[in-house]
This record gives sequence, structure tokens and C-alpha cells, in this order.
Amino acid sequence: MAMKGFTRKFKPLEIITEEQVEAIHRGILDVLQTTGVRFESKRALKLFEKNDCQVDYDNMRVKFPPGLVEECLRRCPSSFRVKAREPKNDLIIGGNTVYFVASPGMQTVDLDTWEPRPATKKEYYDTVKIMDALPNLHLFCCYTPYFGFEGIPEVMKIPEGLAAKIRNSNKFTWSCFSNDCEIFNIKMVKAVGTETIILAMMASPPLTYYNSAIECAFRTLEADLPIGVDTGTVFGATGPATIAGSLVTYTAELVAGIVLIQLIKPGTRTFIAGFPHPQNMRSGSPAFGDIGISLFDVAFNQICRKYEIPCRNTASAYSSSKKMDFQCGYERGIPAILSAVSGAQFIHVHGGMYGELAHHPIQDILDDDVAGMIGRFIEGVEVSDETLAIDLIEKVGPIPGFYLNKEHTRKWWRKEQFVPEVADRLTYPEWINSGKKTAFDYAKKRMEEILATHKVDPPLTNSQEEDIERILKEAREYYRKKGLITDEEWETYKKVLR
Repeated sequence: MAMKGFTRKFKPLEIITEEQVEAIHRGILDVLQTTGVRFESKRALKLFEKNDCQVDYDNMRVKFPPGLVEECLRRCPSSFRVKAREPKNDLIIGGNTVYFVASPGMQTVDLDTWEPRPATKKEYYDTVKIMDALPNLHLFCCYTPYFGFEGIPEVMKIPEGLAAKIRNSNKFTWSCFSNDCEIFNIKMVKAVGTETIILAMMASPPLTYYNSAIECAFRTLEADLPIGVDTGTVFGATGPATIAGSLVTYTAELVAGIVLIQLIKPGTRTFIAGFPHPQNMRSGSPAFGDIGISLFDVAFNQICRKYEIPCRNTASAYSSSKKMDFQCGYERGIPAILSAVSGAQFIHVHGGMYGELAHHPIQDILDDDVAGMIGRFIEGVEVSDETLAIDLIEKVGPIPGFYLNKEHTRKWWRKEQFVPEVADRLTYPEWINSGKKTAFDYAKKRMEEILATHKVDPPLTNSQEEDIERILKEAREYYRKKGLITDEEWETYKKVLR
């Protein structure tokens, strides 16, 4: 038993030739051997030196022998299982299974002004509940839905957010690291008998890993949890302006993280991911929604298939639009389907708005139809004696024959068609008579229905809830002792906790 996801039933789209894949691979090996990667951790540097890497301790730079790199890539499992709180929500990661992932946003958004504002605790919890109800949203990303909620100190945003998801959903979630918060995140997921992919090896482009990311990796592997390796190259800023050049540095960063992980614990379950974007040369910000991200991701997926490592795509995570409008739809829908047909195992679609600035549950609901449509497409066309329906065609014949009242139609139409939850599918007269409602209107109504009726099944037990609250209390005390929660923040925080 596991989360179904969608199964791609045809050969993945390829955008570069095998020779070009090999050229990029050779470039990656060359960068790792000649340029190297900075690891700001003596613990990691010693491990690399022990395994025949060239280590410059003064500059914290590691140069990797190609043989070691390729051996560590071979150690990574091509597919693996991760445990959610409920076995029906376990994930089988790898191969042709595709899962859709929620995208984070720093704040919620005012639907009248379209200006971001901090989410309340209730809004955070309600949004998680709505996301739990959506059939085509398979797992939560870190920081999803928001970067914490109103009134909590910065250092508690990740632990409080993870606790909110554990309390309000049985779906799989992964989390992040900052100021040692992974210590408490690991304790929480262990307390409820689950696994969470912690994006512990997040590189800092170009070609650098800070100590906090490295320490989180050691802690994650010591807890026997799966791990992701992440980066975020911006073409023309933290990577070359060319897509091919940024593919080299981006993937080299990820592969360097994989080498460390497989040296710490050979065979560790892992996947690779990132947030690549072109630089908007007019504004200096990342160019969200740019088709170049999809060109990058489709080529990246080919490289991942060569390495036989599962991957996540994020081209569809965000649009440059500030509203739920036409631009938002095409800047996310097109990249999402390109990722799905080209081999990504995880695809960001749900909820996130401009950059990581905002997230909204109505966007989640709209995006769930997008994910469902794409999922139906990649499952392809079934060709069998029954679907060819030769005998039925002979029986019905030409006009005045028809198929509406046939058992075959009753059996197959729901299997063959995808029926969206909130799209406007009315005829024009029906649309006029029903008040000219849009998909946005239907999504808003569905949000209200979910909040009124949906329940997490099963909820946390009393002992699990007590464990979560005990761990959060431990985290609060830890950060107060370190001086990372001020007295003023603490007084505000206590009001939120009531």
C-alpha cells in the first residue's frame, strides 16, 4: 500500500542527444576534479581526505577523483520507499511514478488587494487541512504552506510548521534546516513513526556547502532517514548565463553532496533537486515563469536518468504574476507538463505564488485540477480489445446508432476522461443563468466545503500529540537559552500558543 501518484506510461521526452548528455557529464567530472567544491566543515574535509580526495584545508576546497564520484553515484538506489504516518500515504520514489508537490510561500495574500501579509496560526492550520483533502497533491515541501505564522520567532518557524503539518495531515512531508532545528524535526517525525525527507544538503551556489547544511546531513543519516540534495543556481548570477554551463555547475553541486552522503553512509536513499532560474537582467531578480527553466529541467532530467537517481523539478512552482490569472496559469501549467513528460519524479505545482512570496489555499485547489489533468495525460492511452471496441462499433453501426446508452460507455467514460473539480464546464446558457461563475468562484466554494467537512483520518493519538508538544517546548527552551528568542518575541509567542 502506498500513495498512488501517477504513472508515466511512455518514453520520457528528450531534449539533448546522448552525446550532449555525455559532454555535460564530462564537464561535471572536470569541475569536480579541477575546480572543486568548498565544504565549510572540518568533519567533512577529513572524510573526503580519507577517501582520496584532494583537500585544501585553508580554503576548505575539495577536489574529487572521477572514479570516486562515479562509484558514489552507483551507490544511490534508483528507487526506494519512504514512510508516511499512514501506510496508504507512503511514497515509492523513482522510476515512472510522478508525485505533485506543494510550493511554499512566505505569507498568505489578500484576495482584494493581492498584497502579501503574514498568515495567522488558524490560516496556517486551515491551509494544511485543505491541502490534505486534495487528491492530486501528494506531499508537502519544506516551508509549506507558509514560512511560519504570525507571532512566532524566526527560529521556531520551521519546527512549528512541521508540527502543523503532522497535526493536520497524514500526507508525507519533508522539512528544512536552520539553527539546528533539524534536531527537533527528526524527533517529531520519529515520535509519530514516520520518515521525512530533510533537504539537509542544500548547496549555496556557486560550488559551496555551509557547515549548517553539512551538520544536518550527518544528523539525518545518523537517524537513518532518507535525504535530498538541493541547490538553486541563477543563470548569469550564481551560474553561467548559458543553460549548458549552469547545468554543469548545478549538477556538480548536487553530485558533490551525493559523494559526501554516500561516504557517510553507503546506499543512503536520496534524490536530487533544486530551484534553477535565469537572472532577470532588468530587475536583478530571478525570472520566475521563464521557459528557460523548463529547458534546463528537461535536460537535467536526462542527466538524472543517466545517474539513475530520482529528481524533483520546480519550473512550475512559481509565476511572475502576482495574481491567480491567465499568466499564472500558463507560466505554471506549461512547465508542469514538460516536467511530467520528461521524467521528473516530483513536480512542484500547488499553491505557491510569485517567487516564494505568497501561498494561498484557493491556488492549491485550482492547481489540483492542473495536476489531475497532467496526471491523466501521462497515464496515456490504453489499447486493448476492450478499448478498441471493434465489436461494439459493429453493433452500433452508422447513424442512427449511438453510444450513450451502452454499458461500455458507462464503464469507460470516467476512466478515460478527467473531470476537474472547479473548472467552468457549463454551456454558455447555463453559465449565464448560474451567475457567470469562474473557476476562482468554484475554488472558493470548495475551500469552504473542505473546511466544513474534512477531517484527518486518523488524527494523532493523545500520546503522539503530547510528544509533539513536548519536543516543541524543548526547542523553545533551547533557543531561549541560546538567546535566539528575545524577551519581546517570547511574550508575543506565548499569546499565539494559548
